[in-house]
Amino acid sequence: MSVLNVFKFSELYEMSSGISSKPEQAGHGSPFASFSTIFNNYFLPNSLPDLMDTSEHEQKIYSIKKGDIFLTRTSETLDELGMSCVALKDYPKATYSGFVKRLRPVKEGITDERYLGFYLRSKFFRKTMTNNAIMTLRASFNEEIFSYLKLYLPEYNTQKKIGEFLFLLNSKIELNNRINAELEVMAKTLYDYWFVQFDFPDKNGKPYKTSGGKLVWNEELKREIPENWEVKEMSKLLLKNNIKYDFRGDGFDTIDLSVMPSSTMCITERNHSNSFSTNLFYLKKYDILFGSIRPYLLKAGFAPFDGLVTGTVHSYRTIKNEYYNFALLTMIQESIFKHAISNSKGTKMPVIGSDDLLGYKVAFNEEIIYKFNDSFSFKELIANNINENQKLTELRDWLLPMLMNGQVKVKDEKEYRINNDVNLSIAAEE
Repeated sequence: MSVLNVFKFSELYEMSSGISSKPEQAGHGSPFASFSTIFNNYFLPNSLPDLMDTSEHEQKIYSIKKGDIFLTRTSETLDELGMSCVALKDYPKATYSGFVKRLRPVKEGITDERYLGFYLRSKFFRKTMTNNAIMTLRASFNEEIFSYLKLYLPEYNTQKKIGEFLFLLNSKIELNNRINAELEVMAKTLYDYWFVQFDFPDKNGKPYKTSGGKLVWNEELKREIPENWEVKEMSKLLLKNNIKYDFRGDGFDTIDLSVMPSSTMCITERNHSNSFSTNLFYLKKYDILFGSIRPYLLKAGFAPFDGLVTGTVHSYRTIKNEYYNFALLTMIQESIFKHAISNSKGTKMPVIGSDDLLGYKVAFNEEIIYKFNDSFSFKELIANNINENQKLTELRDWLLPMLMNGQVKVKDEKEYRINNDVNLSIAAEE
């Protein structure tokens, strides 16, 4: 077992507040680390996605350098307070949000930034953070909490080995996420060409509308659609799943609204049926899902596993397998969310009923929809990547405390690699 050295955070880092910006500064100028970027990433992305119009003086005061740690300083809940993000390189001219704190190392050769990127997101440190946090109207991270926080560190070279190894695991997770994002963009783009612009391949393999295909006005849809196409409600394509779970056995992975992201079909997280006492239904892999509460949150996608779904999420299967791609991509379109919003009931917490949702109408041609289903296969690869990431995440989180205390160690020979398959070589210390 290895010995862990204990340090106060304040011994190793100095804390600074972020920039107080005005709305007119946002969206242009120099790179900017926003609250969202820091909250959602273990490490700052190679290129920061946001911009802020800042002066040279501000860029100097609120700079971002390799080894900097950023912690969210305020949140609605304790669970979201002090979420960390680490800089693995310098970011010239970049600044960071006033809603986070920057911790800059004051001593070299004691902490490894990759190791800390995982340690600070671990359950162990998160528990330490919440135990020391204060809650008034909002959770808040301040100088007093900073002075109490402690770091448990193996010796520096061990940190580097652990950080490098876990970073490789994390890189595979990020690669899978990027692949899924690209597949989703491709699927949405193809759907738009075929069923929004109506440039599906005609009998000669040319784009229908662009090649002069005839369009006729349709009064129901209030738009032009290809000649000889019909209008159908989604109820003619989808059936609602309604087989209730009887709460027997060990329970199942479960999808509820809290794990459904906005504006993407890829549902990467999952809950467990033990967290619920009522209102669960059986779920089959690839079932099409739509969040019923607050449809303006844009939550829709498909199930990457067999399990359960809560009653707050509408779950559907297609009447014909050949309808799948068309039905799924229709259910994540902006237009169906607008339909859901306008047909919801309730003001504080609007809800769209299943029948009202399936009343959405689409231009329909069975032959073209069949071809669309055969033209592009994506759901299997997306589901495989999501499920692989689940296993990698569980492995990463299980390994961290074992690596920290020396129960497990990374071989010096670095006999591990991560490509399409993950091969890990770890030697257990006797």
